Amino acid sequence: MGILAWTWIIVGLSFSLYIAIAVWSKAKTTGDFYVAERKVPPVLNGMATGADWMSAASFISMAGLISFLGRDGAMYLMGWTGGYVLLAMLLAPYLRKYGKYTVPMFVGERYYSNSARVVAVCCAIFVSFTYVAGQMRGVGIVFSRFLEVSINTGVIIGMAIVFFYAVLGGMKGITYTQVAQYCVLIVAYLIPAIFISIMLTGNPIPQLGYGSTLSEGGQQLLGTTGGYLLDKLDALHKELGFAAYSGRGAKSMIDVFMITFALMVGTAGLPHIIIRFFTTPTIRGARASAGWALLFIAILYTTAPAVASFARFNLILSVNNKAYEQAPSWFKNWSKTGLVAWKDKNGDGKIQYAPGAAFTGPVVFAKGPDGKVEMGKQGEWLVKTPMTPIDKSKNELYVDNDIIVLANPEIAKLPNWVVALVAAGGLAAALSTAAGLLLVIAAALSHDLIKSILIPSTSEKRELIYARSAAGLAVLVAGYFGIHPPGFVAQVVAFAFGLAASSFFPIIIMGIFWKKATKEGAIAGMVCGIVFTAAYIIYFKFINPGANTPAHWWWGISPEGIGTIGMAVNFIVMYLVSKITKEPPEEVQRMVESLRYPRAI
Repeated sequence: MGILAWTWIIVGLSFSLYIAIAVWSKAKTTGDFYVAERKVPPVLNGMATGADWMSAASFISMAGLISFLGRDGAMYLMGWTGGYVLLAMLLAPYLRKYGKYTVPMFVGERYYSNSARVVAVCCAIFVSFTYVAGQMRGVGIVFSRFLEVSINTGVIIGMAIVFFYAVLGGMKGITYTQVAQYCVLIVAYLIPAIFISIMLTGNPIPQLGYGSTLSEGGQQLLGTTGGYLLDKLDALHKELGFAAYSGRGAKSMIDVFMITFALMVGTAGLPHIIIRFFTTPTIRGARASAGWALLFIAILYTTAPAVASFARFNLILSVNNKAYEQAPSWFKNWSKTGLVAWKDKNGDGKIQYAPGAAFTGPVVFAKGPDGKVEMGKQGEWLVKTPMTPIDKSKNELYVDNDIIVLANPEIAKLPNWVVALVAAGGLAAALSTAAGLLLVIAAALSHDLIKSILIPSTSEKRELIYARSAAGLAVLVAGYFGIHPPGFVAQVVAFAFGLAASSFFPIIIMGIFWKKATKEGAIAGMVCGIVFTAAYIIYFKFINPGANTPAHWWWGISPEGIGTIGMAVNFIVMYLVSKITKEPPEEVQRMVESLRYPRAI
């Protein structure tokens, strides 16, 4: 069977499973909807947390970033992994002991202020919508290639699926659906990695394979002599004019550090991850689920560098210096989606891969004078004749960062069912995180805003209606951002982490470990941190994108890393304002002290 048929079968079966779970676990109370009645066993909660955590950025985009950036791409790997450890060890147990549904609830009660709660609600919604935009784009990318529809149509299909099980099941439905989604995504990620590792190195463990020597079969496939795979990849990079794959890249060390740190502390401030620790029966269960989640996450994260290396090798050797008419089938299949493109700058009919951009400006579909659908700069027809290069580089190949994992099985010529399985895994990763984010938005609007502030007399039944309505509205807004994303998947997610780092992390840390942090300090810190970070990102991404270069960044820090500075702004403002305002009430200070000690004490 072909890829399309296999995709319909595997994706159809997985979607049927998700919908069946949603129907079985339909939320009947607000406790069901918000925290699954706190009855989720630690192992299952760890698995669900892993699925919630490993979004489209982890599954689809992270290996692509490592593949194109080389060693610099490891900042995403280190930031997200280290961030989860920070969250599990430093925050989760204390927040679980606090025992409320949402982060804005913690902020409102810890800082004894509805105003602080409203600011936290606004931050949660802003962060979650930024994050969910990347997930919906990931869904659109998968559908566009494997179901042969446009990216926008794929986003709409994903919206419909998420709407069904997020609105119907709430946290209870989402949790058990995420358990199934974790199983799908991890199998889909590992099987191609294992296949390719065996093909290239003879080692079935990808984590060891990419540091091994090439096998005889690998040498034949790659047309090279024996040696370490990474040494060969370094040599190939240098031959094409790139920096060594395993060496230092173009990014400055300060920017690498700032992005890594922003991802770490942003992780610890993500409301859709924090809320997962409220679903276990006990505080001990919360700690155990954090440990299980870290194990389940590590399986994928330790495999990503291997996937990146294998894909990079296969990508270069399969297309570079090949005549377009003889290009492999995967290249032409992905060209139809607009995520791979070629522009013949020198008119020799061959695909030349080199450093630099193949295109300037947005790359979109265009139907040329010959009636064929081609790729080109927005607003111009692309014809395969000698033309003046539109930039100074010799590179003629455009490959979107987000396709590496999805295209990897096709590039390696694996069976069609493996290709379809990866499509199902990518959808599982994107949809699982999207559902968790939508629940945060729904809880923030229905519980923290309507129930707690605007209409306190709201009945539980009415609140459940508000929650489902809010989730439905959030799906529509998320779909819009998926159709009009501000960047590629991992980049958009990095923005969300920066916003979380600059808004939630400082007030949660100070709220737990400094009993004299005041409501005025919390409000001022949140507002200053997130406004500074958002303004920096919006300026360089939307207002003046032409200036989005290291020469124009403050202190050489990119928009992806500015959340670290925003976090520092939040901490400083919060500390200073707390020092000059009235101390929190005595009962609040006692509550803060009790959070850090066992219940018996």
